[in-house]
Amino acid sequence: MIRRHMPTLLIVDDEANIRSSLASALGRDGYQVDGAASPAEARGRLREAYDFVLLDVMFPEGSGLDLLGEIMSAAPETVVIMMSGHATIDDAVKATRLGAFDFLEKPVALERLLVLLRNASRTQALEAETRRLKLAWAQPILGRSQAIQHLLREIERAGTASARVLIQGEHGTGKELVARALHAASPRRDLPFVAVNCAAIPDDLIESELFGHERGAFTGAAQARRGRFEEAHGGTLFLDEVGDLPPPVQVKLLRVLQEGEYEPLGGRTTKADVRVVAATNKDLYREVREGRFREDLYYRLNVIAVTCPPLRDRREDVPLLADHFLRLYASKNGRDGISLAPAAMDLLVDYSWPGNVRELENAIERAVVLSKGAAIEPRDLPRSIVDEDRSGEVITISIGTPLEEVERRVIKETLRHTGGDKRLAAQLLGIATRTIYRRLEDESGETSGAAESLTEWHPEAGEEVSPARSAQSDSDPTENHE
Repeated sequence: MIRRHMPTLLIVDDEANIRSSLASALGRDGYQVDGAASPAEARGRLREAYDFVLLDVMFPEGSGLDLLGEIMSAAPETVVIMMSGHATIDDAVKATRLGAFDFLEKPVALERLLVLLRNASRTQALEAETRRLKLAWAQPILGRSQAIQHLLREIERAGTASARVLIQGEHGTGKELVARALHAASPRRDLPFVAVNCAAIPDDLIESELFGHERGAFTGAAQARRGRFEEAHGGTLFLDEVGDLPPPVQVKLLRVLQEGEYEPLGGRTTKADVRVVAATNKDLYREVREGRFREDLYYRLNVIAVTCPPLRDRREDVPLLADHFLRLYASKNGRDGISLAPAAMDLLVDYSWPGNVRELENAIERAVVLSKGAAIEPRDLPRSIVDEDRSGEVITISIGTPLEEVERRVIKETLRHTGGDKRLAAQLLGIATRTIYRRLEDESGETSGAAESLTEWHPEAGEEVSPARSAQSDSDPTENHE
């Protein structure tokens, strides 16, 4: 049997017969109803989230309008319908201004109430999706580098498909931003996008968080709770840091991906109509080999692999990103017109960015707040950026980066250190100078192939040998499981 959780509703009224009659009628119509005889009792119950609250205006100990204001401040997505037998027009106006969805006179007409609840559900869903869509593009993916253009092409291709996607990348590279872009590019774009950080939820709560639970399923489960799979129904569920899922939950997630259904704690089988997009900063294949992640789950998640490049591998994007964050935080802090001094920009471009785009954003925000002049100078930047040892710099290449892109980065970084001297760069790389010229020419168009570009120079043999002929690698079996 497949079913959805019932919407939850709290009736706050000091008359027991009203609570009882409304609870019985609404229960028959598919609502899970609780009651509270006073605002004080309601505050205790509202520690758990409710979809709807029916709230009386008049109580012996005060006005329900005070509780309405508290609900709207703490949980503005809650639909509150006020009801009263002695309310004035002023009460109705004040309730509307505070955020009440509507106002009913007592005795409450059940049909009118049911229509209001159905309308409120539709309105709530539309408003929630509008917020999600605005959030999806609040921070666009910025960059002109080849690495970012390649990433955008991957998002465009993978977004329109229904296959699951595994996003790989270091902390701070924008994995959730990519997941939101995949959702926005998909046929599910008008349905929910729900994000879960698997590393931030305790092991004993993650199963309930993902799959939900029924009332009384375990000690302390005072009411049913919808899981993230149900919240994402029809849309996209983003599982961030999926490599941190505990083994028992890995088993349940595997079943969802295989069978398309799951069981809430204490509940019955429920259909899972979601597209799962997962992300990790770990090498999941290594986690599989070392027994910390299920191999079958790995292959289920890794149908399409997308890699977010680290910022140090796309330094040409640093000025664009720095300018974006500069304008953003200058506006927020009343520093419009502030700029980045050329010396400060040079330090930003040369820095290795272990924290990636997130670290750059934090550095710019800090500099905007702390700088005293019209321009951000090197002294305004974090000491880690100013004092970094830039000698013997190491370039880190993500697994899955095309060979021609690896070659291009190595050549460009070497030329940057030699001040554009191609002969010196060729000597440092151990390749022929003509290889650098040919590779730079290829950059303006399509490359002629990895085997023809960057090569190893063997002085003993007096010939160039393609790395493709001599390199041996430990292949990842995912290429046979896409």
